Amino acid sequence: MNSLLNWLDDRTGYRALVHEALNEPIPGGAKWKYVWGSTLTYVFVVQVITGFFLWAAYSPSTSTAWESVYYIQNVMQYGWLVRGIHHFAAQAMMILLGLHFMQVVICGAYKAPREVNFWLGLVLMQIVLGLSLTGYLLPWDQKGYYATKVATNIVGVTPLVGPQLQQLAQGGTTYGHHTLTRFFALHAGILPALLVGFLGLHIYVFRRHGITVAKVDEKKPVGTFWPDQVLMDAVACLGVLVTILFFTVWKGAELTGPADPSEAYAAARPEWYFLFLFRFLKFEAVDKLGLEFGALYVPGAIMGVIALMPLIGRWKLGHRFNIAFTFALLGGAGYLTVLALKEDGADKKYQAAVKAAEFEGHRAVELANEFGIPPTGALSLLKEDARVQGPKLFKRHCASCHRYNGQDGLGQVPVKEIEENGQKMQIEEPATAADLGHFGSREWVTQILTDYHMVFAPLKNAGEKGERFLSGEMTGWSKDNAEVLKKPENAGGLKALVEFVVAQGERKDFEPFDPLLVATGKEIFTSGKLANGALTTNCSDCHTLKPVGAADLLSEGAGPGYPTLTGYGGEAWLKAFVSNPAHDSFYGPSNNLMPAFESNISKQELDQIVDWLVGDYFRSKKSTH
Repeated sequence: MNSLLNWLDDRTGYRALVHEALNEPIPGGAKWKYVWGSTLTYVFVVQVITGFFLWAAYSPSTSTAWESVYYIQNVMQYGWLVRGIHHFAAQAMMILLGLHFMQVVICGAYKAPREVNFWLGLVLMQIVLGLSLTGYLLPWDQKGYYATKVATNIVGVTPLVGPQLQQLAQGGTTYGHHTLTRFFALHAGILPALLVGFLGLHIYVFRRHGITVAKVDEKKPVGTFWPDQVLMDAVACLGVLVTILFFTVWKGAELTGPADPSEAYAAARPEWYFLFLFRFLKFEAVDKLGLEFGALYVPGAIMGVIALMPLIGRWKLGHRFNIAFTFALLGGAGYLTVLALKEDGADKKYQAAVKAAEFEGHRAVELANEFGIPPTGALSLLKEDARVQGPKLFKRHCASCHRYNGQDGLGQVPVKEIEENGQKMQIEEPATAADLGHFGSREWVTQILTDYHMVFAPLKNAGEKGERFLSGEMTGWSKDNAEVLKKPENAGGLKALVEFVVAQGERKDFEPFDPLLVATGKEIFTSGKLANGALTTNCSDCHTLKPVGAADLLSEGAGPGYPTLTGYGGEAWLKAFVSNPAHDSFYGPSNNLMPAFESNISKQELDQIVDWLVGDYFRSKKSTH
């Protein structure tokens, strides 16, 4: 072995290089405070290694980026681990950058003759920030798409050259394929190359002047980088790696739904390390001064002060100012970050948007796992999925009157703005029609029979027509029969009648249906007889019904205004009802309050709303939705 090493040293001189690298003098000996630069370099190497693996499976185009990240995350062996390490190492790099900067300022490592090295460090800081911004877009998911769009808009307000810079960054006047490919080129090629180059310069200048040593350590024996400082650096790097692996296993790298430029993304936020700037821009005073003031001038002034630290720190008072400025800057950023998180935590609208975004991300993966990704891309899976589109369409077309379990379908309560005592405030907008959260279910039919007025109580907000509906014949029937239906001895009969009516819709989300209860309910539907007493009017006297599987009508009903119960609550019934509720088979022209949607929405939209309401969409075995 020695012969081989001697041969290699003779050809390469590696021993001299190793000796030069490991025998760096450290006055005062090894210190834990010196580890931050090494951990930064270590994390960058981790980023490069994991980045190469990700690069091998990534496809940078608007129709393949999300799909390739899905493949990495869910199909490629250990892809989730590689991506998770890359994702959380990027975040660790931001924390380590802050710690290293703080250590440099406190120790005065920016003072002469180390000014140039400090400025090289600031260049490296900007490159790391650039890597964070450009990497954010590459999954081409909703979160990254809209967060990066905000960043390019900020570039666009740069004085004199803003629009040109924005077009250069996003690859044209629109945000799309060329934006992604340019950001990928920056993230995987240009910025890493620049970082390697400047890091080499940074280390070279650092080795030229050596470690900045406190006066108390100047009289202590001089140590060397090997072995004590190497051991401390290795322990620190191991601690960083363990932390990264913990978050990778515990949380994993997030992947929201595929980017959809046609839909607003209410949950858009930058990563946590840029939240302080996001919150700063929300201050009313800053907002009045304009985006360029808060996003360009103030950060530019702060960076200007930081760049001048080597000059300011020539005096003892200046050094103290630099330390105070650094703590104030980091403390202010921390405060704004906590403030932003606290406000977002209390913002119900934002939290609902976050849940919706998380759901779409999980749903896209769920659909891709089951059906594969079509040539049109993963976004088409969501566009064609009733579970995703139904709530959105409900909010757009139905939530102005109806609610779905008290909200608009997307987890938000509709509000309206009013002015009271000269102050604008938001209040909940009252519903004017029934809540459809349990439409067609056993609970729904039970309430219709025993407390019809309660189900349709929101109609009182619909004016005179609503009041007339609430005082109609069915409300009276429910009041007259509530007592007999609620008798303990009639509980079985009520359950049977409900089972019979619900079974007519043949809805899979309500299966299985009890055949004995259905048969008993059919008898009660036509006879009105219960164990103790009887209904004032039989259901068959008013409502038309052709039972499931029957060739003939069970009842012909009483004509227009008495909704048919053939297929009640099922997909076909609901589509026909939504298309034209004033049809004679439903409320009839004289009793109807609901607009007809047959000419207001497309067939696909109608299908998706109804399929969502009746639960007719794909459910995986693991899904709880």
